[in-house]
Amino acid sequence: MSQQVTTITFFRFDRWSTKIWAFLMMQFARGPLRKVKGQERFFLMGTGKQGFSPWPDWSTYALVQIWENKETASYFFSSSMLYSSYVRKCAELLRVSMRSIEAKGEWGGVNPFRASSELDEQQKMIAVITRATIKTRYQFKFWSAVPAVSQRVFQSLGLRFTKGIGEVPFRNMATFSIWNSQEEMMAFAYRKKEHQTAISMTKKLDWYSEELFSRFQPYEVLGSYRGFQLSE
Repeated sequence: MSQQVTTITFFRFDRWSTKIWAFLMMQFARGPLRKVKGQERFFLMGTGKQGFSPWPDWSTYALVQIWENKETASYFFSSSMLYSSYVRKCAELLRVSMRSIEAKGEWGGVNPFRASSELDEQQKMIAVITRATIKTRYQFKFWSAVPAVSQRVFQSLGLRFTKGIGEVPFRNMATFSIWNSQEEMMAFAYRKKEHQTAISMTKKLDWYSEELFSRFQPYEVLGSYRGFQLSE
């Protein structure tokens, strides 16, 4: 029975000085993050421009953290000097706390997400993280196929929020999204022609060396990102 929770925090910076600080922290924040108690894993990542572009969005960074339980996560956000520094310097922050429903595949050689024993049957909203490492010889073909799929994503019924994230531009592709329901997310995944075409190409060309698909149940959303708020 797992009490594991996952948090993802987006920090948006609006001044050159804070953007440079955030970029440098991609290296310097890793040491302190490795020492956080109760944290099983963390992924400090950049983000892509609108539309799942492989080109970096230098204004926004993402921090995915996997925790032993809800209490250890709460303690970090209320007491960490590192997190407080990010909060002070960013112009906007969005943090989503969630419990794993199911995860298939691997991230860095392992599946880090364990299905939670504390899911709420009344909560219909879901969050999704997809992540893949693209084989070098297929990167051009992969990114050539992205525009048609990403355009359809933003037109999908039930999509509340989405942002491209990743460790290494062009090579590691990941997305985070929030949907009103499982049914609306599945309608996009299996009924949209462009997405089905991309899935077929993935199977045919075998262009990922590693991939993971994970579904979560959000239990808390704080802050906003470019106008997105869960209550809207």
